[in-house]
Amino acid sequence: MSRIDQIEKSFEPRGHEHEIYANWQEKGHFTPRPDPDKEPYTIVIPPPNITGQLHMGHALDNTLQDILIRFKRMQGYAALWLPGTDHASIATEARIVEAMRQEGIDKEELGRDGFLERAWAWKEEYGGRIIDQLKRLGSSCDWSRERFTMDEGLSEAVKEVFVRLYEKDLIYRGERIINWCSRCLTSISDAEVEHEEQDGRFYHLRYPLADGSGHLDLATTRPETMLGDTAVAVHPDDERYQHLIGKQAVLPLTGRTIPIVADTYVDREFGTGVVKITPAHDPNDFEVGLRHNLPTLNVMTEDAKINENGGRYAGLDRYEARKQIVKDLEAEGLLLKIEPHQHNVGSCYRCNTVVEPRLSFQWFVRMKPLAEPAIEAVRQGETKFVPERFEKIYFNWMENIRDWCISRQLWWGHRIPAWYCEACGEAIVSREKPDTCPQCESSSLRQDDDTLDTWFSSALWPFSTLGWPEETEDLEYFYPTSVLVTAYDIIFFWVARMIFSALEQTGKPPFHTVFIHGIIRDAQGRKMSKSLGNGIDPLEMIDEYGADALRFTLVNGTAPGHDQRFQQDKIESGRNFINKMWNALRFVVMNLDDDTDFSDISEKDLALEDAWILSTLQNLKAEVTANLDKYELGIAIGKIYSFIWDAYCDWFIEMSKARLQEKGSRGRKTAQFVLVKVLSEAIQLLHPFMPFVSEAIWQHLHPDADSIMISDWPQPETQFAFPEQEAAMTNLMEVIRSIRAVRSELGVPPSRKAGLIVVSEDPATRQRIENGKVFLRRLAGIDSLDIQVKKTGIPTTAVAALFPGGELYLPLSDLIDLDQEIERLKKEKENLDQELKRVQGKLANEQFTSRAPEKVVQAERDKLTQYAQMNQKANERLQQLLEAAKEQKERVL
Repeated sequence: MSRIDQIEKSFEPRGHEHEIYANWQEKGHFTPRPDPDKEPYTIVIPPPNITGQLHMGHALDNTLQDILIRFKRMQGYAALWLPGTDHASIATEARIVEAMRQEGIDKEELGRDGFLERAWAWKEEYGGRIIDQLKRLGSSCDWSRERFTMDEGLSEAVKEVFVRLYEKDLIYRGERIINWCSRCLTSISDAEVEHEEQDGRFYHLRYPLADGSGHLDLATTRPETMLGDTAVAVHPDDERYQHLIGKQAVLPLTGRTIPIVADTYVDREFGTGVVKITPAHDPNDFEVGLRHNLPTLNVMTEDAKINENGGRYAGLDRYEARKQIVKDLEAEGLLLKIEPHQHNVGSCYRCNTVVEPRLSFQWFVRMKPLAEPAIEAVRQGETKFVPERFEKIYFNWMENIRDWCISRQLWWGHRIPAWYCEACGEAIVSREKPDTCPQCESSSLRQDDDTLDTWFSSALWPFSTLGWPEETEDLEYFYPTSVLVTAYDIIFFWVARMIFSALEQTGKPPFHTVFIHGIIRDAQGRKMSKSLGNGIDPLEMIDEYGADALRFTLVNGTAPGHDQRFQQDKIESGRNFINKMWNALRFVVMNLDDDTDFSDISEKDLALEDAWILSTLQNLKAEVTANLDKYELGIAIGKIYSFIWDAYCDWFIEMSKARLQEKGSRGRKTAQFVLVKVLSEAIQLLHPFMPFVSEAIWQHLHPDADSIMISDWPQPETQFAFPEQEAAMTNLMEVIRSIRAVRSELGVPPSRKAGLIVVSEDPATRQRIENGKVFLRRLAGIDSLDIQVKKTGIPTTAVAALFPGGELYLPLSDLIDLDQEIERLKKEKENLDQELKRVQGKLANEQFTSRAPEKVVQAERDKLTQYAQMNQKANERLQQLLEAAKEQKERVL
């Protein structure tokens, strides 16, 4: 069987991708070893949730990482892409609880141990699904090093960090206002609250003074929280209210008296300058309460219903309570007015439920001492952001950071390593369960029920996955890692926490670069979401078009940090690109001779077109390498695409065909050499972006070679740099493009030949055109060539076009049959004259213009303008053709 018979007519992704990927894995190409002779290059994957299903965000994020890791692997680095998954405590527990509910099983009745047994079983069944999906994308991760945030090693690292921070007084337990999700039934950190502007209301209320001497007016957006008010506050320097400081007000609907306190927190310029103070339900009010020793009164249950402290409103949902309270206030004459008001509302990032500020005992990380060195590391350039503008987001969050609430009221996750003595109440933090209380020696100890925030373990990911706290060989060689690739929406969720955690635990930043990308939006620019129903399943795209086409679509035209729109025609262009390359491969292989040795080909054998394509390739290699080093991945793939499609397939292959027909000639052999060399190196540049088709093409071109992914990254070769020939060929191509444009505009069929007159005062340009006659004949349909210094003897009706270095002229009579075109234009003019007459008559009819809808009348006016313009052009063209016909007859005579 010949080599061409072994190549299918088209590249079918379904038939190749699985086999190619399995071969890569089998040969261990993804698994680097610490090698003192190689420089390490490490990326840790942002671990997807075990609940996850591959979506477009994952596809983009992992495509970018794979491009970088494949690029560095080919450059000779010991390139490690370390994969893994995140336990995702809130999302996973919610998923398991819902599955149990459908089975009629209650979480509390099952108990903690029974629930965790089910959770681990669920993880084993579904947790690896997204890993399999990442493999379908072509991700060249080292799966032998795969980690899970709750595996044994990472769990030990989590305990170690917790204890170390606690021993340094950087973790503490205290009563604070936290963000509470009433649906997930757990606290969440500030970073897990998503804020958005919403339409709300300002309720203006009146609080009577206890002595009956007057009242205070104030406003609130949440009247239901007034049930927990324990004071009213004014500014100490506000002369309007100084006489009331220290007096009592009556809390409406409850009859309770509450003090009037003075605090600088109050903005006397806003509203009436009076605010209600609810220490158990507002973080600012909580601080005011501490300063004035106010009681805290929690009036809500965990699921956001009014509790027993709410009196007659107990049992009502918070929003139902709001309606009833407003109604009752109005009935008592204490509701002054309601105004529309836009304000920032925080919601749980997992379930979108509006977050409730809630006073609670929780575990916190003391952030200021950890944030300061992390800010300095970025300021000093130890870690840089690409694009740099995202440093502002990082600094803004870190410089205004509050202590991090890390405890969660969940069972799935890392349980907090703290125990409480049932006898004396002592709290003990320990790496292992203590046998007895160090204070009273009681053995009656109870472990804290809460688990740690998922992001606590994720923050340790860059070093815990490499074996920390043990001093492993991987940790010593691959850490710090090189680049973190992530979307801009988790800079504060994850990136900032990794930086301060790594600096605190290892003394080194976790990575030198944070490469930020945007998010994938739909064709209309909207964020993809389940509620809009505009999500696109990348797995469906892979099934239909293949992983390479999807990867091409995700990267082509993108820029760091910018969102992009996903459009169906883009992925079809990716598939077309694959077909184009596959056809080029078949052409090359079909024109190769068996066992041809190219070692004797030298520079003197190269034709002009060979020198041009080889020289252009050297520029491409240098530019693509520079683009990748600067994380300009979208620019790099655009250049590779343009080179392969345009320069190689559309130009060079066409140029090589004549020599390939010369059986046994030196020219044929040289053309074969250049075809193979250029295609081979072009697909090496392409490989990080489109790994499957590039591997398949490589194996057909080099059947005895190892995988393309461990081939050497192409370097510019000075012996193949031919700037003069490159300029000459580029100039000639401009001439051919200009001729093609004229022929296309006039509708001249490819079979019709024409003469060409070239005018140039530059001797070098004239020589280039002379040398390129063969290409003008074959690629531009030129059958005669006249090269001139001056514009003499050029037909007045010749079509002119400019090109760098001169002008070209195509006699009109050579391009078209003048008599036929004149007759056609006369008929066209007759039709246009009739249409103009019809529209003019219609617009002159007053009944039409006065009675017809304005849109209809305007449409006729637009037609009149359009037909008039078309008629003018047709007339000008007809006069030009009549002049050309006259010249033609004169030449004959």
